[in-house]
Amino acid sequence: MHNKIANILKQLNHILLGKEEQIKLALVCLLADGHLLIEDLPGMGKTTLASALAKTLGLDYKRVQFTSDMLPADILGVSIFDRNKQQFNFHKGPIFSQVLLADEINRASPKTQSALLEAMEEKQISLDSETYLLPLPFFVIATQNPMDQAGTFPLPESQLDRFMMRIELGFPNIDAELKMLKGHISSNKKLPIPAIINIEDLRMMQSAVRKIQASDAVLNYLLRLIHESRYGGITAHPLSPRCSKILLQAAKAMAFLQQRDYLIPEDIQAVFVAVTEHRLAGINSAKPGSKTFSQTLLDSVDPFA
Repeated sequence: MHNKIANILKQLNHILLGKEEQIKLALVCLLADGHLLIEDLPGMGKTTLASALAKTLGLDYKRVQFTSDMLPADILGVSIFDRNKQQFNFHKGPIFSQVLLADEINRASPKTQSALLEAMEEKQISLDSETYLLPLPFFVIATQNPMDQAGTFPLPESQLDRFMMRIELGFPNIDAELKMLKGHISSNKKLPIPAIINIEDLRMMQSAVRKIQASDAVLNYLLRLIHESRYGGITAHPLSPRCSKILLQAAKAMAFLQQRDYLIPEDIQAVFVAVTEHRLAGINSAKPGSKTFSQTLLDSVDPFA
């Protein structure tokens, strides 16, 4: 199983050069059954990462370009009246996929953004008094541009909280950008991306993640971080009990990638910024991915106390 993980990481790192840490976090998010928000400038490889991840894992993938005039029905689907049968038939929207890329999600209005709330939390949608189950696994990868760009709407805290992690890709290093200019990356994009695993392999991996053991000492460290966010006066947005569960899930997935069946404090530290920063900062984060609040928490809590 871990040989397959190594092959997945190798293929993704070959497609998106110089982003090993971000690729690892994206895979952790999927293995932990979460959703991923990628925030960065246009042209940084956000869409490439989402597409490559879905294809490498052999998952059904759809991409939706969010715009200011988009309606919820453009994502969820719509009921159309059939004159011959004298009944309404539901035509499924792109949300009915295993991986949904919500590209530039913050260019859509809050009403359209809210169409994802139930789907991301309950893995279902409710329309016209009917409930429709979504395919499993259901993984949303949303990209958004920085809020200082024109034509963007901030994601409210309720929507931000649906994302297990928020990451930013950042500028490539000189070597990676040199290879891109020489055509190495562009030529790779034209080649088909083979699936390394199938859906059953992924389900086995997600099941193995849930079985990772956590000692009382490690759980106490996690809880001390959570409680420091509430009572330490560091931020006006303390971490919720749901966040503590999400943080534990993500840390277990990181331990799984490290070929361990138990947690250590370093697993929590490795995912802490990506899991908590968008919750601690809320919609008023001045710099996406800033470690101000989360790093302050990590520095203030001794894992071995």
